[in-house]
Amino acid sequence: MDTVNLFIFGAGYSASATIAALRTQAECAVAATTRADQKREALQARDIAAHIFDGIIPGATLRADLAAATHLLISIAPGPEGDPVLRQHRADILAAPNLRWIGYYSTIGVYGDAGGQWIDETAPPAPLSARNRYRVEAEDAWRALAEEKHIPLAILRLAGIYGPGRSPFDKLRNGTARRIHKPGQVFNRIHVDDIAAITARAALGGVEGTFNVSDDEPAPPQDVIAHAASLMGAAPPPEIAFAEADLSPMARSFYSGNRRVSNAKIKAALGYELLHPTYREGHAAIGPNERD
Repeated sequence: MDTVNLFIFGAGYSASATIAALRTQAECAVAATTRADQKREALQARDIAAHIFDGIIPGATLRADLAAATHLLISIAPGPEGDPVLRQHRADILAAPNLRWIGYYSTIGVYGDAGGQWIDETAPPAPLSARNRYRVEAEDAWRALAEEKHIPLAILRLAGIYGPGRSPFDKLRNGTARRIHKPGQVFNRIHVDDIAAITARAALGGVEGTFNVSDDEPAPPQDVIAHAASLMGAAPPPEIAFAEADLSPMARSFYSGNRRVSNAKIKAALGYELLHPTYREGHAAIGPNERD
């Protein structure tokens, strides 16, 4: 079994699932950052060396664990001032003597709008918002670091993430689910279990390149909510026309990008078959009575 020293900047939902996946496939020591003391204690309870890092100043306690890392995963969003990890710890990463792979969680939002057509990784980035422009800039900055350090970098552009505790079932239960209909609009999704499995395989295989991480069936958002409601035995919320929906500027911006994102490249690179190829299998795995 492989031996991995994994360091994660930003041990959130997807990265935490990746830890569990890696631990089933390798002898894996894990160190990770979080912003909050309560989360740090929860990570420590999972045998994770946890450090506080807010991106504003360097992490005060993390340098020794970062220096010991063989694998690095970044799951922190960039901002107007750039990528916070590179801003505070670029020199430390370049100096890490054992590092042999970097993974970076980006987003398919970098593609902008494709008019509902299928696209793959050859499509040039065309971000429609500042937050996605920052992602493109961060991707380039991580490529520059990996090239300077001569190690493989996998940029994983994630679709909309769902899974236990973050599913349409939760929105239906708490009354926040809405079925907003914009003709022709689809969204791309990926179950957190598939993110974790793909990241673990990419890390252990030293996979290099830029990859979309999405399921096989981009789908209209109103259909996804209706399917979850049917599994709960509940009436779906009524459809609301997009033009009439009361949406925040950020929520409305998600509808400006309409694209079907191919996952063929990552499946071929890893020889991977999705655990949850569509939202239907994903919903069935979560279950309508699930509680996080």
